[in-house]
Amino acid sequence: MAKLLLLGPANAVADEEHENTHMAILGKDGVVLIDCVSSPKVRLARAGITLDDIGDLIVTHFHPDHVSGVPLLLMNMWLMGRRAPLRIYGLHACLERLEDMMGFYHWERWPRFFPVAFHRLPEQEQVAVLEKAEYRILASPVRHLVPTIGLRLEGLAGSRVITYSCDTEPTPSVVRLAAGADVLLHESSGGGVGHSTAADAGEIAQQAEVGRLLLIHYPTIDRDDAELLRQARSTFRGEVELAHDFQELEF
Repeated sequence: MAKLLLLGPANAVADEEHENTHMAILGKDGVVLIDCVSSPKVRLARAGITLDDIGDLIVTHFHPDHVSGVPLLLMNMWLMGRRAPLRIYGLHACLERLEDMMGFYHWERWPRFFPVAFHRLPEQEQVAVLEKAEYRILASPVRHLVPTIGLRLEGLAGSRVITYSCDTEPTPSVVRLAAGADVLLHESSGGGVGHSTAADAGEIAQQAEVGRLLLIHYPTIDRDDAELLRQARSTFRGEVELAHDFQELEF
């Protein structure tokens, strides 16, 4: 059965125990990486994932705490002799900047570099990103400081549904994306432009009628876990918990 592995649950400021928010989907036909941070090979190795396992990368938006590891991922794959193509999915605004960033590294001069295919997603709700043997992935725009997508992971054959809000203010598009999901991973960085509080996350979960809420992309500085949970439970009647590093969710 396919599963979602949380490689990190922290907001933009990681610490020794909590890496920036990114994750991987593990299935019988390979690994899909969702965002890429830090030195990815090290984190992936701890999770038992090799670079050759990864066939697809989804980038949710172009902020350092979500894409800073992409250059190292590509360079490490190349240096380790990769030949298989890598498919990268995201909004045009994100992929354009990703290509610009790689241009600064002159990746076009890296000899015998493996093929990279960019798949630009329209900025529309419930867009099909990709489909594997065990699941499919849909994307919708959310409300952040730059063009950003949230994701809905649907297991095929009547299996479970997991939704990831990504970085966002409370927005109806997340309610629609998460409608009836078994699990909603919703950011809880705190109030302000482009982000949500734990209480906001609970309210979105309640409106979407999800089964379970996992708070993610939460602060590491002066974080009060009990307070985050209290806030979310004040607006959501279902099960609430904090996401943690290397947590696995089957779907």
